[in-house]
Amino acid sequence: MALEGLKVITYLGFKIKNNNPTSVSFLGIDLDNTLGLAAGLDKNGDYIDSLSALGFGHIEIGTVTPKPQLGNKKPRLFRIRSEKALINNMGFNNKGVDYLVRKVEKRNSSTPLGISIGKNLDTPMDSALEDYLICLDKVYLLADYIAINISSPNTKNLRDLQSETYIDNLLSSIKDRQSVLNSTKGYTPILIKISPDMSLDELKIVSASVLQNKLDGIICANTTSSHNHPSGKGGLSGGPLFELSTNALAVLRGFVGPDLPIIASGGVIDLETFEEKINKGANVAQIYTGFIYEGPSLVDEIINSVS
Repeated sequence: MALEGLKVITYLGFKIKNNNPTSVSFLGIDLDNTLGLAAGLDKNGDYIDSLSALGFGHIEIGTVTPKPQLGNKKPRLFRIRSEKALINNMGFNNKGVDYLVRKVEKRNSSTPLGISIGKNLDTPMDSALEDYLICLDKVYLLADYIAINISSPNTKNLRDLQSETYIDNLLSSIKDRQSVLNSTKGYTPILIKISPDMSLDELKIVSASVLQNKLDGIICANTTSSHNHPSGKGGLSGGPLFELSTNALAVLRGFVGPDLPIIASGGVIDLETFEEKINKGANVAQIYTGFIYEGPSLVDEIINSVS
C-alpha cells in the first residue's frame, strides 16, 4: 500500500522542504502554506506524521463516525486514469472515533490538523445530530479545526442534512455545543463540507444558515454524484470535478461575502488548478485525487511555487 511505503521512507528521513513558507493565518491557525490534504486519504489517523513530512500546510483526517463501520460493499473505488479521476463509493469506512483519538494523541508532528466527522450508516436521519455531537465532543481538544461532513454521496440520505429541513437545527445545535465546549476547553473552529451538486437556491440556503449560526467556515466541495460511470454509484473526484466545484466556490463566495473562511477542494491536480481555486475566492485549497496520481511531487510543485 502506498501509505505504508510513505511511512517507511519518511521514517528513513524523506521530507519535502518548503522553500517559501508564507505564515498564513487561517481560522486563527498559523499555516506554513495554503495547500492542505483533504479528508479521505487517512481516515483513521494512521499516517499523520508521514503525511506531515510532505510539507502540507494542514492535513485533514477522517471522515470518522462514532462507531466503527466497514463501509459499502467492494469494489468501491475505481480509477479513470485518462482524466486523473476517481469514483469513490467507500461509505465512511473507518475504525471509529475512539481509535482515531488514540492515534492523534500519539502523533509527533505539529502540522495543523483538521478532523472530519460524520454519522454512522445505520443512524436514522432524525438522530444524525447526536452522532455529530458524539464525535465533536471527543475530537474537540485534539483538532485545529473540525469539519462537519454532511455532503458525502456514499451514505444514504446524508446530503439531506444540507436541506432547509435540517440545516438550521443542525448548525445551531453544533454551534451551541461549540459554545459550551469553548467555555471550559477553548475555541476550536468548526466548518461544514458541502456538495458541489447543489442548486443556486440550495447554496443560498446553506450560506444563509452558516452566516446566521456564525459557523467558522465552509469546505467547498465534496465529490459529485453527477457522472455516468458503469458502477452507477459513488462520488467522482479529480480533473472532471474541477469546473463544477470551482463554479460552486465562486457562487458561494458571492453569497457569504469576502470574510468567511473557505477551504476549496475538488479537482486540484496541478499548480494551475490550485491557483484558480485561490483566485475564485478560497483562502486555502486541498488536494486528494491529484495526490493519488502525482504523489509528493505535486505537493513540492505547489508549495514551492506559491509566494
